Amino acid sequence: MSDSNFDVIVIGAGITGLTAAKHAVQQGLSTANIEALLFGGLVININELDGKPHGSGTDLASNLMMEVGELGAANLSETVTALARDGNFLTATTDAGTHRARAVIIASGAKLKRLGIPGEAEFEHRGVSQCADCDGPMYKDEDVVVAGGGDSALQEALVLANFCKRVHLVHRGAKFRARQHLIDAVSARNNIYPVWNTVAEEVLGAQMVTKVRLRNAGDGKTTEIPCSGFFAYIGLEPNCEFAPAEIQRDANGCLMTDNSLQTAMAGVFAAGAVRAGYGGLLTHAVAEGDLAAKAVTAQFGG
Repeated sequence: MSDSNFDVIVIGAGITGLTAAKHAVQQGLSTANIEALLFGGLVININELDGKPHGSGTDLASNLMMEVGELGAANLSETVTALARDGNFLTATTDAGTHRARAVIIASGAKLKRLGIPGEAEFEHRGVSQCADCDGPMYKDEDVVVAGGGDSALQEALVLANFCKRVHLVHRGAKFRARQHLIDAVSARNNIYPVWNTVAEEVLGAQMVTKVRLRNAGDGKTTEIPCSGFFAYIGLEPNCEFAPAEIQRDANGCLMTDNSLQTAMAGVFAAGAVRAGYGGLLTHAVAEGDLAAKAVTAQFGG
């Protein structure tokens, strides 16, 4: 088990966390970036970013990761299991040791929600996926089902439409919740078929997915759509199980902060998709990482 001390610990190495670490170390703060999974967060699954900056999510994340490392931040591949106060310091306990700091920025992001329907877990990697950019080419000239009605669902449906014969876009409502330019783009594709007022009820198959059972939210009637792939994009849930109970959450489990992004726990800040009120765009991720680092610098100095 290892033990170390820093001025600031940033939990999470997505775009928000990497941005926060970059700005913190540039201000002369000894900084550790702790990440349990792959650097970059969910953005690394995107081959072509929607809006600025342009390019792939992997390129954006890898360039930022290199900057952070070259500036001198410690990149720790560990899983944070608890966060607590120890006198004037905060202690982040991980699966590899204990790390202390004067301030902590929680930028651990969020993960894609699961529907929790029968067959979803059983057919994971056998037709059930949550990464159209990664797996889309596997479904060339095949039919797939996408569940969801927000930005992510429509973005992924558009990616899949480049490969698939038909993309059935299943939404529980009567209209999409996504940004208008995405709705317009979906409407312009002749191989994306919206299925309104309907929910996915079960993923079916043998060795691989062969169909998805749908239920109409109005009359309760069920239908089955033959397909080779199933993709659910129904929102995110925050990665903050390690955060102590004294840090308040909203109804979705996201951490609540003040305008400086500080939580109810002194010295602990939250930024990005883990935070209540986060805007959801890549520009917001960068801005919140920057703001959190500036707040820490103002409070603890460089």
